[in-house]
Amino acid sequence: MTGPGGLLDLSGGARLVLDGREWEVASFEPHTGRVSLQGGGQELATTVRALVNNPRCRPAAGGPGRPAGAGRQPGGMSDLTSRQREIVTVRYAHLMETETGYRSGDRLRAAAGEPRTAYDPDRTTLAQRREAKVAELSALPAEEARALGLHLVSARTLRRWAAQSRGSGIAGCIDGHWLRRTGDRPSVTPEVREAVFAVRAETLHRSRVSVRTVEALVCQYVRETHGADVPVPSYVTLWRVWREWFGTGGARQKYARSAVRVQAAGHHVVVHRPGQVVALDTTELAVLVRETVFGDPAAVSLTLALDVYSHSIVAFRLTLVSDTSTDVAMLLRDVMMPLPLREDWGEDMEWPYPGVPASLVAEFAGHRVAALPFFAPETVTTDHGAVYKNHHLVDVQRVIGANILPARVLRPTDKQAVERCFGAIQSLLMERLPGFRGVDVADRGADPEGDAVLTLAEMEHLIATWVVRVWQNRQLGEYAPSWDPGGRHSPNSLIAAAMIQGGFALQVPSPDLYYDLLRSHAVGLYDARGVKIRGLWYHAPVLDGLRGRPSGRGGTRKRKWIVRSDPRDRRFAFFQHPDTGEWHTLRWTGLPPDGEVPAFGDTRVSDLLKAAAAAGLTPRSDSELLPLLLELIGGRVPVSAWPTQLAKKKRTEHAREVLQGQAAAADRPAGEPAAATVVALRQPAGWQQRAGEVAAAVDAERRRRRESAPPPPRAPARLGERRRSLFAVPAEDGRPDDGES
Repeated sequence: MTGPGGLLDLSGGARLVLDGREWEVASFEPHTGRVSLQGGGQELATTVRALVNNPRCRPAAGGPGRPAGAGRQPGGMSDLTSRQREIVTVRYAHLMETETGYRSGDRLRAAAGEPRTAYDPDRTTLAQRREAKVAELSALPAEEARALGLHLVSARTLRRWAAQSRGSGIAGCIDGHWLRRTGDRPSVTPEVREAVFAVRAETLHRSRVSVRTVEALVCQYVRETHGADVPVPSYVTLWRVWREWFGTGGARQKYARSAVRVQAAGHHVVVHRPGQVVALDTTELAVLVRETVFGDPAAVSLTLALDVYSHSIVAFRLTLVSDTSTDVAMLLRDVMMPLPLREDWGEDMEWPYPGVPASLVAEFAGHRVAALPFFAPETVTTDHGAVYKNHHLVDVQRVIGANILPARVLRPTDKQAVERCFGAIQSLLMERLPGFRGVDVADRGADPEGDAVLTLAEMEHLIATWVVRVWQNRQLGEYAPSWDPGGRHSPNSLIAAAMIQGGFALQVPSPDLYYDLLRSHAVGLYDARGVKIRGLWYHAPVLDGLRGRPSGRGGTRKRKWIVRSDPRDRRFAFFQHPDTGEWHTLRWTGLPPDGEVPAFGDTRVSDLLKAAAAAGLTPRSDSELLPLLLELIGGRVPVSAWPTQLAKKKRTEHAREVLQGQAAAADRPAGEPAAATVVALRQPAGWQQRAGEVAAAVDAERRRRRESAPPPPRAPARLGERRRSLFAVPAEDGRPDDGES
């Protein structure tokens, strides 16, 4: 009878563990299948059937029924060297010829000349075949037999190999000396073990130290805690124990502390379906591309979305500048949208997944769909770049129903799948393209700029074709699923298996999702020019019917209307009508007919406003303009001309004149020009006399300043009219010497 621990001995006196309690076999009746167990002063009557089907029944440690390999994991062929595996293969072939008469162990796979006469199973017994095999191996040359590990084979050895091979296969012929149990370290006493773990906790708190320092700390702990007479192992032993218990220590100290905290928390995420975790990251492409055929070579940024479960590249974007939150939002939209089948793609690149016909997907999408999965992501893992940490992506997270979960700070292992994907793209594709810059300046080619021939559109098409045709069908090595770790799988096969196991939600987002993912602006509709968004005015006829109408919105954006804009193209904004739900395009009021002005983004608008500020056209607040206003008023209307400084009679006359002017403007016919009305309001009766008084006051002030100013200096004579030398020394009284030099 076999169990989880190997052969289970039920002979009298054997000990076994049942449900966590140790028992001793008192009696065993094979003909009835009854077993009597004793332990702790109690007796238990059971049956062989109950013990066989109980997964918590195993041989006791150190008992007679304890197998030789108990207490450690069983060894296998992978634990051997290549030479040892060859020896085991030869041994197993000899064993199979002894047991069955055929070296392959199967009559249907007999080699030429098999079975040999001495090993014919129809004419010989098993004992005769074993004696013949021992005689055959003994006749081999001593060097050859020793090289094959067959120089000590006897009939007992063949019987032992046969017994072990029934449960372990070819591993039953492994020499026990090759996989002998490694001895414990007697020098690592309980006191030393306690010191090692105490030093481990201390070194995690401190800065990173060497193993020599660890040895000194262990010696200090043992000496101060347990006494100086307690022996401490050598440096080599402590170094090996440290590596066995805590790893190689290749991580940085900050990361090692965070890893210990994660292990203590006990959280472990298992990704078991597509779309559960999608990793996002951006890197600079290692190949230079051109914006156009005759454009200059430039570096582009590659933003990638990778499904962690299947390692499918579900979406990517190429940008000539660093990506923005809008690019990331549109990338997440691409994850949810089916990829259209392009014109030069054949039928082998069309939707291939079983259970969902390609015609059905094409009907929902409105076009033929390529062999790339699409789904709504549940969790999105990103790094801590500024593009992933703004308020816009928070709104995007709410719209698509995903949870954006940043990785731990400076821990690329949290999204190592996408990092490895970048490396695979570089080694499998980018290195084969002209314009490749290498991984380092020292490894760069002579002229990568001159070698760049691909345009941005060509590079995008090339990567898309490579992803659908190559990457999705490439065999995954160490990324096999947990339910089939030894199988051969690709991203497409994992997606197909997931569809068969859990189904597929065929949901294609509406085109309006584009507008929902754009940034929003709360504006008011009270100006005839339209709405103002970040320095530019936008208008459309649909706004004329809503001007003066309350929006009905409450909260922090009360009575405001929501307008969305794309920072990549500031020529247009987008407005959703509250009654119909239809989206309308608002054009920039300074935009001429279509096709005359190229697209411009936020950067160009910022440059425009900065240029206006440099030219002195920046709008200023009233507080900033107050000194200029006071200077202007002080020069035109002095304090002596204030109405309060005038006599009461003068003030009354001034007020009466103002009221009369306003009444005259109100009575004036509507046909009068607006400019005349403004002049009449600003120039009451008697303004000619007051204007003359102001002019006289200004002339008097100028005259006073001119008279109090010092006399102007006398103009010097011309250079040709001078009679003295320019280098003549002046006289002692300071007057110039008129004599000739």
